[in-house]
Amino acid sequence: MIFGKTKLELKVGVFVFFGLIILSIFVLSVGKVKTWTSGYRVSCVFNFVNGIKFGAPVRFAGVDVGEVKHIEFFRPEGEQKEKVRITCFVKNSTKIPADSAVWVNTLGLLGEKYIEIMPGKDYSNILLAGQSLQGSDPLAMQEIGEMAKKIATDLDDTLVKIKKGEGTVGKLLYDESLYDNLNAFIEDLKKNPWKLFYKSSEKK
Repeated sequence: MIFGKTKLELKVGVFVFFGLIILSIFVLSVGKVKTWTSGYRVSCVFNFVNGIKFGAPVRFAGVDVGEVKHIEFFRPEGEQKEKVRITCFVKNSTKIPADSAVWVNTLGLLGEKYIEIMPGKDYSNILLAGQSLQGSDPLAMQEIGEMAKKIATDLDDTLVKIKKGEGTVGKLLYDESLYDNLNAFIEDLKKNPWKLFYKSSEKK
C-alpha cells in the first residue's frame, strides 16, 4: 500500500513539474521575454521622446529587432540642457550603419510608441555595442495643434480674399468685367478664327 501511494505521488509530481514548465514557456512567450536571444546594446539620444516606455519595440527597416531596455536623463559635457538617452537591446544579426536615422514612431494616430531605425548606406561603418545614434525629435501634440491652427487661419484669410475678389482666383470668380471680356474674346474668335493664326504669324 505504501509503495502504491508513493508511485502515485511520483506520477502527480512529474505531471505538475511538466505542467509548470509548459506554463513558464507560455508566460515567457506572451510577455515577449527572449531570454535565449543574444544581442548587444546601443543608445539613441533625443531632446524629446513623446512618452516612449520601457519595453517598447525597436524596429530596423520596419522589422522588430529588439526592445527598449533603459531610459535616462543626462547632460552632455559643455551643454546646459538635459537630453534623454534610450538604451536599446537589438539582436546580434542586426547590423546598424552609423549613418542610420532614428526617431520615435507611433503605431497609428494614438497607438504604441516605438523606436524606428532607418538603415543608412555606409555598411563599412557599423554601430558597435555601446555606441549611440542622434535621434530626430518627434513633434509634440501642442506643436501639431499650433500648426493646424495656423493652417486653418491662413485658409480662412485666403477664402476671405477670394470672396472680396482679391487675387487671381478672386478676380476670375467674382470680377464680372473680366468674365465679360473673356466671353467677348471667345465669341470674337468663334466669328473670326483667322485672327488666332494671324497673331501667331505676327509673333514669329
